[in-house]
Amino acid sequence: MKFAFVLDPLEQLKAYKDSSVAMMRAAQARGHEVSAIMRPALTWRDGAVHAAASRLTVREDHHDWFEAQAPVEAPLDAFDAVLMRQDPPFDMEYVAATWLLERAQAAGARVINDPRAVRDHSEKLAILEFPQLIPETVVAREAEALQAFIDAAGDAILKPLDGMGGSGVFRVRRDDPNRNVIVETLTGHGARSIMAQHFLPQIAEGDKRILLIGGETVPFALARIPKPGETRGNLATGGTGVAQPLTVHDREIAEALAPVLHARGILLAGIDVIGNRLTEINVTSPTCFVEIARQTGFDVAGLFMDALERECKA
Repeated sequence: MKFAFVLDPLEQLKAYKDSSVAMMRAAQARGHEVSAIMRPALTWRDGAVHAAASRLTVREDHHDWFEAQAPVEAPLDAFDAVLMRQDPPFDMEYVAATWLLERAQAAGARVINDPRAVRDHSEKLAILEFPQLIPETVVAREAEALQAFIDAAGDAILKPLDGMGGSGVFRVRRDDPNRNVIVETLTGHGARSIMAQHFLPQIAEGDKRILLIGGETVPFALARIPKPGETRGNLATGGTGVAQPLTVHDREIAEALAPVLHARGILLAGIDVIGNRLTEINVTSPTCFVEIARQTGFDVAGLFMDALERECKA
């Protein structure tokens, strides 16, 4: 089969831990052809979506991990699957890419994850569909509503709706002398909606990333444990990733979401769980394949390839 990955620049990928690289290595090991597409190359012309695609040879060497052939222009339906794996920010250019990929899909290309589903599932707001699983939450832009939530909660987490990697996340207590300026800054003085949630002290045990693949649940989570003095567990903020078997609550949450998301065309999702509460649903470019596989021996990329091959044969 021929798989095309829409990626960030190849030189920027950290091959020793990148989940997209793990997918490409697994695909090549099974005899599939792997190509890379840069998002700016997506083009609509002559009634179809095209892109310049570079066929890759992927190596195990983390420093010199790929060899790329010269890009060749091709319609996206020339591939058995196109995998959108570019990292956020989910800005208008990302949205435009989903529109183009949706047109390619309508013309017969198989796009993973489904571009409409990616567009419809805000990684912060998608959890609101499952209120029984989430911490007490408010989404608002008006300071009065957010301040009232902080007063009631006593200890809250505030975060922008378009952040990633822990960017812009604040812990705000009722008696925090900076609470007004934090609310003003995050909302742009009422111009932007943000999310406020009860602070979950179980963050000390890790912000758990659980992977859902093809409607199945990977049996291990990566608990991202905050460094001393830090509230955020994100690896980008210095958190330590510790793989661990799913708890009963983890599995209940994962198994409630997995079939729902898969039915919507989301082959791969990464849900975040703190304690027994769902905090995010990541559908753009979920990660943690490598960390889980390295620490447990569970072949996450292999499970993903199984699911991808089934989708392509369906």
